[in-house]
Amino acid sequence: MFAAIEAGCAAVRVNPGNIKQFDDKVKEIAKAARDHGTPIRIGVNAGSLDRRLLQKYGKATPEALVESALWEASLFEEHDFRDIKISVKHNDPVVMIEAYKQLAAQCDYPLHLGVTEAGPAFQGTIKSAVAFGALLSQGIGDTIRVSLSAPPAEEVKVGIQILESLNLKERGLEIVSCPSCGRAQVDVYKLAEEVTAGLTGMEVPLRVAVMGCVVNGPGEAREADLGVASGNGKGQIFVKGEVIKTVPESKIVETLIEEAMKLAEQMEKDGVTSGEPSVAVAG
Repeated sequence: MFAAIEAGCAAVRVNPGNIKQFDDKVKEIAKAARDHGTPIRIGVNAGSLDRRLLQKYGKATPEALVESALWEASLFEEHDFRDIKISVKHNDPVVMIEAYKQLAAQCDYPLHLGVTEAGPAFQGTIKSAVAFGALLSQGIGDTIRVSLSAPPAEEVKVGIQILESLNLKERGLEIVSCPSCGRAQVDVYKLAEEVTAGLTGMEVPLRVAVMGCVVNGPGEAREADLGVASGNGKGQIFVKGEVIKTVPESKIVETLIEEAMKLAEQMEKDGVTSGEPSVAVAG
């Protein structure tokens, strides 16, 4: 830990489960962190909770997680160190949400949200989105960490999408596409995937609607910056709510990409830019 602080790390984490190893070092840790302007994250995990709290509560309850975090914060407060943020992670979103709600009611420290050991990509994405959405929508949480059994880049993508969905981050590219439906007259899955692949890397906040029928399709396409309402072997291309052309089904993808590039170029000239691209699927 001292080496990390000396090396200039942006922040260091202390785990209440192993703080006993540093009982005689808390004062030194606080001094080193203060001297280097290094914040400390008190990271409570359900899997490494202090034994006395496990004995007291029987398991890693929200109350146990919160008590652990506030106890460790008090150790640093004794040495007048308060440059602290706290996380109380659990693999169960229900327990995690309740823990952060209790913590937010009992302290003013910044909170770092996380569902620990959330699981494989699909399961972990759902659990993280549910938990983060429930808390961030109430103003609880200052930073987030998506934990998936997947490459780190996938964790970042999921985190960005969660923030964009809550309007906590400027939106990038957004693909609105319909689900499976008896009204669909084209292969919407394939169409949406090809359009997404063709626009990957676009950084302007562009909303593209890829619709597979003439029932909801025109309405969704008009609401988007760019869209297509497909059916009967052709597609109506909408730009800013107006139909600009009708093309054969085989030309839909390349036409959407061409029009998207035109819009993106104009938006960049107008100074409209955003962060990383994201993809949302909606019906």
